[in-house]
Amino acid sequence: MAPLLNVLLFLATTAAALPALSSGNQSRPFTQTSVSPWNEGAVTQFSIHPSCNATQRRQIELGLAEAVTLAAHARDHILRWRNESEIYRKYFGNRPTLEAIGAFEVVVNGDKDDILFRCDNPDGNCALKGYAGHWRGENGTDETVICDLSYETRRSLSTMCGLGYTVSGSETNTFWASDLLHRLYHLPTIGQYWVDHFADGYEEVINLAAENATLSTHDSETLQYFALEVYSHDVSVPGVGCPGEQHSHRHDDEVTADTRGSEATATATTIEAPSTTSDVPANCHTHEGGELHCT
Repeated sequence: MAPLLNVLLFLATTAAALPALSSGNQSRPFTQTSVSPWNEGAVTQFSIHPSCNATQRRQIELGLAEAVTLAAHARDHILRWRNESEIYRKYFGNRPTLEAIGAFEVVVNGDKDDILFRCDNPDGNCALKGYAGHWRGENGTDETVICDLSYETRRSLSTMCGLGYTVSGSETNTFWASDLLHRLYHLPTIGQYWVDHFADGYEEVINLAAENATLSTHDSETLQYFALEVYSHDVSVPGVGCPGEQHSHRHDDEVTADTRGSEATATATTIEAPSTTSDVPANCHTHEGGELHCT
């Protein structure tokens, strides 16, 4: 009993001799300094100007959502089938798939800061015949105006392969989705001065893939036609689609990427410029079928 008592007395004496810790000096080992998320401030939705009324806003929002859907499916088709896809080779020849994938991915998941769609016709272009909308260019590099003609003529993707539509025989701006995809590529945030116009109309797009594929993966028209055809084939009428009248073009599988690159340099200047007349505004040109396209 005595040894135990001596141990208890020793412990009590030692504890009394230790300095007391005040509550203010207690350590906090699990305190974490606040750090901003890496993607703080990211803009994931397109902005629509207050000049758009409720009906206009609803149509633009639905159109942009379908544009993202169209781009996302085009991306996913390539990711699944790579250049084994017959439709991919039809539009892009033997070009590396990462180029086209990137062009669609930036629409789907790229930051949408500063991009603005408006309805107030600040430049007066909507008063011109045939104007359905336009990129504002130097007046607003990240802004697009949607004119009344768009609301009167654009269709939903749900009607694809109906009402006489075919990929080769109809205009790319038949649908809100493809029309807005084209308009997005004009914006530096999305197109990055890389996507541009190198072909006009279905025939030129197919010829571009066969003869000068280097340009195909950053040709605005080609990207639209490809997205429309794979959506019609995979989603609208699975396994069939509505490609319309087809023309055979020879793709030489033995031509290397380097050779195609040299061909691009040699032939890029031979592509005809969009047609212009005295009746067409300076920043516009007419597409096959008489469609007026204005940047």
